[in-house]
Amino acid sequence: MYKVDLPVDESVLKAVERRRAAEAERRSRIFNTRARVIGLDLPALHKQVEEKRERLQMEKQRDKAHDHLRLSLDEMAMQQQKEEEEFRGELARELIQYRAIHQRAEDSLDADINYGQQGAQDVNISLADSALGPASMQVFQGEGINENERKRAQMEITERNLRTQKLEREKQEREQKNRELLTDRELVENDLRAVQLDALEEECKRSAHTALSCFHQAQVEERMEQERQEKLKREGEKLAEVQYMVTSDLLTERPEAAERKAASSAGGPRVLTDRWKGMTPQQLNDIHKHRERQCFEKERWREMERLKELAWDCHLMEQARYQEGEEKREKELERERRALLDKYNQQLAREQQAHQHYLDKQLYTNQPTVQYFTQFSRSSR
Repeated sequence: MYKVDLPVDESVLKAVERRRAAEAERRSRIFNTRARVIGLDLPALHKQVEEKRERLQMEKQRDKAHDHLRLSLDEMAMQQQKEEEEFRGELARELIQYRAIHQRAEDSLDADINYGQQGAQDVNISLADSALGPASMQVFQGEGINENERKRAQMEITERNLRTQKLEREKQEREQKNRELLTDRELVENDLRAVQLDALEEECKRSAHTALSCFHQAQVEERMEQERQEKLKREGEKLAEVQYMVTSDLLTERPEAAERKAASSAGGPRVLTDRWKGMTPQQLNDIHKHRERQCFEKERWREMERLKELAWDCHLMEQARYQEGEEKREKELERERRALLDKYNQQLAREQQAHQHYLDKQLYTNQPTVQYFTQFSRSSR
């Protein structure tokens, strides 16, 4: 068998080269510290900047197009205004020229009145006898043939117009009279209605005044009756007071009445100072006995209070001794707990030191070299 050099497939080589380029680009992007730490997406940022630049450019072009359009519209408006002014000037000049040629004041029918002429030139005047010439004549041959019929027709039209104007004026006058009659009738009706309303208002006022007068009269009579009753009541009270003072115990000075009043009062027996003649021996003895009884009760109450205070002081002392004993016991228990906790912490420290010694001296004896760390992150995959 002979060795034959077969052609290499270009698509495979291109695919390999494409994968190598993609791998190189990916590796440069992944192993780029700035992009990996900060997280910048440069293609997206460049795309946003480009889009913003294009948007600003489009807005500038749009504004420029609007400015050109505005300038062109202004120019068109100014051109149109200028053309209108020229057209109006041309019309004014033509109107002035027409009036100067065809509407001269000296060519009118009343030129002889306005300018002191003796009438228009006659057609029979020859050109040789006239100093004005044919261009200055106002009446020519062939004109004024049907002048009478024209004047008659003009008079009929004028008369018809006058008659029409007269009829219209009469119609307007009748309508005005009708409107005035309606207005007068409405005013009369309003006046009658106002008069009726005024009459009704006066009647209501009179009725209200009459009712108010009756009410006031009733109030006056009631007030007079109340004053009379109050006067009779005051007079009766004064007579009763005089009668009471005449028959009272103050003037009669009866001790029986005073003792009976004192016994029947709501507050029990009480001393009437205005009629008091002094205390009896029995009352004095009762007062002394009652005072001695109060003194004895007061002394007994003081003795009871002293005994209560002594009992309370003993109770407080017992409570203080008990509280002091409880505090001593709690301190002893706290000291025992602290000693147990210190022993437990020491045991934990010894165990942790032994575990750390085991890790450092027995387990982690093979330290990694630099080649161990550099073997990682060699590829983007």
